Amino acid sequence: MKRLSLIAVAAALSITAPAFAESPFWPVKAKGGAVAPELNGVWKSRGYGWIVQFGPEGAQLFQTVGEACYPDPRREFDPDGIMTGWRAEGQGTITLTGDPDAARYLFDRLPNLPNACISAAGWTPDRIVAFAADTFAAFYPRSAERGLDWQARKTAALAQVSPNASEAQLWTALSGLLAGLDDPHVELHGMVGGERRDLEPGLSPTLSRVHAADPQGDEKAWLQAYREGILTGILKGRGRQAANNRIFWGRVDDIGYLNVVTMGAFAKNAAPDDPRPLDAVLDEAMAAFVGAKAVIVDVSNNRGGYDGISRRIAGRFTDQPRLAYSKVGVGAKAPLQPVKVEPAPGARFTGPVYVVTSDITVSAGETFTLMMKALPNVKLAGGITHGAFSDQLPKPLPNGWALALPAELYKAPNGDDVEGQGLKPDLPLTIFPENDLSGGHAKAIEALIQKIRAGAN
Repeated sequence: MKRLSLIAVAAALSITAPAFAESPFWPVKAKGGAVAPELNGVWKSRGYGWIVQFGPEGAQLFQTVGEACYPDPRREFDPDGIMTGWRAEGQGTITLTGDPDAARYLFDRLPNLPNACISAAGWTPDRIVAFAADTFAAFYPRSAERGLDWQARKTAALAQVSPNASEAQLWTALSGLLAGLDDPHVELHGMVGGERRDLEPGLSPTLSRVHAADPQGDEKAWLQAYREGILTGILKGRGRQAANNRIFWGRVDDIGYLNVVTMGAFAKNAAPDDPRPLDAVLDEAMAAFVGAKAVIVDVSNNRGGYDGISRRIAGRFTDQPRLAYSKVGVGAKAPLQPVKVEPAPGARFTGPVYVVTSDITVSAGETFTLMMKALPNVKLAGGITHGAFSDQLPKPLPNGWALALPAELYKAPNGDDVEGQGLKPDLPLTIFPENDLSGGHAKAIEALIQKIRAGAN
């Protein structure tokens, strides 16, 4: 799941605007475990479909849409990592955040917990289908532009279930509700007849071809060829594989090369969003890139991760803050949250940079591409990215199944919506040709190196 990780301030989007001191954030829970007394009561998020009830000893999260509501079946105090800090925003409004330097969510006070949240009425299959359909209608980004009629889908799905429907019938109805969505941030997981079922649409065309061509129907052999193509083909045996095998880097004479396959999980014994293993590798790589004609940053096989990691890498390639994009929850009626790329404190390369993308580039790999696109020394090369920028919003269902969806709009600095669109390259290149899935990537990068040396623009 791509984690929310932005520098979010409800202020003007221009990065040249004067900076004002922000009010501090306060801990939601004190060291003794008590919740801040100012929070006691019920709060409803703008967008996202959350209600939270704070009491002296903790919080109860509820999932809601329209008039429907139920307690989140997960038992953690803060299962989505959104309730670490808080700040008052005026009468009856607060901001909650999991990290003051990360995403921030506006909540408005309610006079009491809605009756629906404490209703004893059972969550029958038809009610679950209606809740899922209404959730997508309320929060799925750019539904109209994508030609998604959620009311019609809801009607069709409800025709397949009754209050006494079986697990198999419920799965069929929910699968039909989500049919045709090309979105890797949409997921459905559940148990049907004692067996686990998973629905994860949105596999890129390239990976679909890889799976179809492999006798085992997976990516193992293709990934091995991808690795060998980098180390022996592009880097001629002089490259490095580091950071829990998530990063490849080296120098091809006058051209630096950095390949990042995930935005996180850089050490087996550290948290997946821990940047320290990454920083050590980047320090070494940036030192090796000194004096290079250009650097290629390859995220053509990047499967996403954490936006904070994306921002940390992008900071290695800029000499001043730049607005990268802005985001807001669908239906949130809240200010856009701008995201800036800030110069990293470590070694940096601010010469010409070419970012390589493909239809596999997704999620935090795409937000990274947006960040790099904002830098004047960067050009995009390769193919159009997948178009799945929004963070994944978990919606655990009351029957124990797990649903997830994107629920945010992302806007480029010029105001264009990018969710569902993908980013187009400045230098189009076929990175994974259909007739050479295993060897095409290395050949494409070698061709790009020659273009750069020839003065590509």
